[in-house]
Amino acid sequence: MDTMADNSPRDITQLLRLWSAGDASALEGLTPLVYRELHRLAVRYMGRERPGHTLQATGLVNEVYVRLIDWQSVQWQNRSHFFGVSAQVMRRILVDYARSRLYAKRGGNARPVSLDDVPAIADDSLTGLLDVDIALNRLAKLDPRTAQVVELRYFGGLSVEEAAEVLKVSPITVIRSWNFAKVWLLRELYGEQKA
Repeated sequence: MDTMADNSPRDITQLLRLWSAGDASALEGLTPLVYRELHRLAVRYMGRERPGHTLQATGLVNEVYVRLIDWQSVQWQNRSHFFGVSAQVMRRILVDYARSRLYAKRGGNARPVSLDDVPAIADDSLTGLLDVDIALNRLAKLDPRTAQVVELRYFGGLSVEEAAEVLKVSPITVIRSWNFAKVWLLRELYGEQKA
C-alpha cells in the first residue's frame, strides 16, 4: 500500500526548499512526487463518496495543485508541512464545492450528520458537509490543534503518525485529539439527540 513514506521525505523537502528559493527546475522534479501523493489522498477521500459523484479525484487533485503552485513564496519546512497545507486546501475546495452544489439546488432539508457519516454524503445532502465545516470552525476557536487534527486526518487522509509529524506533537496527542474531536463533533452535529 502506498503511503506518504514511499517518496523520500528528504528528496521532497529538498525540492520544496529549492523551489521556494526560486529554482524552477526543482518544480519539475517535485511535481510528479507530490502529484502522485495528492492523487492518492484524493482517491482515498473520494472513494468514500457515492459512485457517479460529479467531483472526481483527479479534478480535486488538479484544483489543489493549481492553488498550491501559486504559493512559490511559501517557505516550505518539509513534505509534512506541504501535505498539511494541502489538506487545508482540499477541505476548502470540498466545502466550496458543497456550497455551490447546494446553492444550485437550493432546496433539501439540512440534516445533521456525524463525522463518520460525512464520506457517504450524496449531492442531495451536501448540507451535511457544510454542517461539519461550521462545527469544525467552532472547534477551531476552542481548540485549534484538535481542529487541525480533524482537518489533516479526515480531509487530508493523513495517518496518526503523519498528522503528528505535521503538528510536531506525539502520535498519542493526535489520537487523544482525534477521539475528543469525534465526541465533540457528534454533540455539535446531533445536539442532545445522540449525546
